[in-house]
Amino acid sequence: MRTDRKHKWLILPALAGIVFALTLILRRHPGFVETWYAQRIYPFIASILSTISFVFPFSLDDSFYAILILMPVVLLVQLFTKRIKWKAAGKFLLNTIATVYILFYVLWGFNYFRSPLPDRLGIKDREPDTEEFVQFIHQYVTELNQLHCDFDTVDKAEIDRLIEESYQHLAPVLQFAYPMGKRPDKTITFSGFYVKSGITGYFGPFFNEVHVNKKILPIEYPYVLAHEKAHQLGITSEAEANFYAWLVCLNSSSQQIRYSAKLFISFHFFRQARGLEAYKDLVAKISPEVQADINRITEHWNKLRNATMDKTASKLNDAYLKHNNIKSGIKDYTGVVDHVMNFSLDSAFQQRHGLTPR
Repeated sequence: MRTDRKHKWLILPALAGIVFALTLILRRHPGFVETWYAQRIYPFIASILSTISFVFPFSLDDSFYAILILMPVVLLVQLFTKRIKWKAAGKFLLNTIATVYILFYVLWGFNYFRSPLPDRLGIKDREPDTEEFVQFIHQYVTELNQLHCDFDTVDKAEIDRLIEESYQHLAPVLQFAYPMGKRPDKTITFSGFYVKSGITGYFGPFFNEVHVNKKILPIEYPYVLAHEKAHQLGITSEAEANFYAWLVCLNSSSQQIRYSAKLFISFHFFRQARGLEAYKDLVAKISPEVQADINRITEHWNKLRNATMDKTASKLNDAYLKHNNIKSGIKDYTGVVDHVMNFSLDSAFQQRHGLTPR
């Protein structure tokens, strides 16, 4: 009995080891993850957690992270005041890390190993040539110019309602069980800190909360909100979350929502088009009004961003994504270009689902 109690502190680290082994196994079996975790277990978890966190007007995830950050400081104080021994502190810290690791994957993280978007949705994956790519951007910019609208203010409650309405409509197409809980966005508690790293929003997996940075411009709000909602629905890939947000926003009845998504995805297209001979011509095709919005967004973030913090956050995010089965790391964000083009060029898929983005 004494021996059992003596080694009781190893239970959580051992469970964390089992979870780690599961991540190695499950990344090789995306079909199993898709069928059992993403489509059955996770929706139940999301519904329960989001319903609980919905009751609280503040971010539970932010509070949780603050506690985790402060914990080592408290332990050090207790160590130096001799209220706790080094061995006990080490055991406590190891158990805390193990608990966080287990909860992350069980509550959301196993979604990283689900089937890729083309397989999930049945969209034909293709490799367009340069000429086709340039023609696509020409058409995209024409539509973007036509969609332009004033964006000085937004009715956040109405934007949230319309995006949810669009998600509900597209649930059968995007292969998820609606509603899968509640998704009202919460303001990031430390928005001023996050903005220095260029973070517009984030999804908190521990309490299933959607967060939007209060420092973002009104024109950014619809797309950022739709993107973070995609994560809450079990989409881990940034490229896929970008695609979900783009498609959902473009199928909205609101011109503001459609323009917000169309504008932000254009950034990824132009980033990928750099180096092409047609690049200058493509940029010149952007209307003065749209260019003014682009300049406004760029200037806004240049003023708020801290270069060192942004670079550090990017490196950490890159390592985090690569560890979790996203081989391209932070370059995954730009992968939305492939998803948008695959969807747009797959007329059979669009006809099959009656989809025609406005």
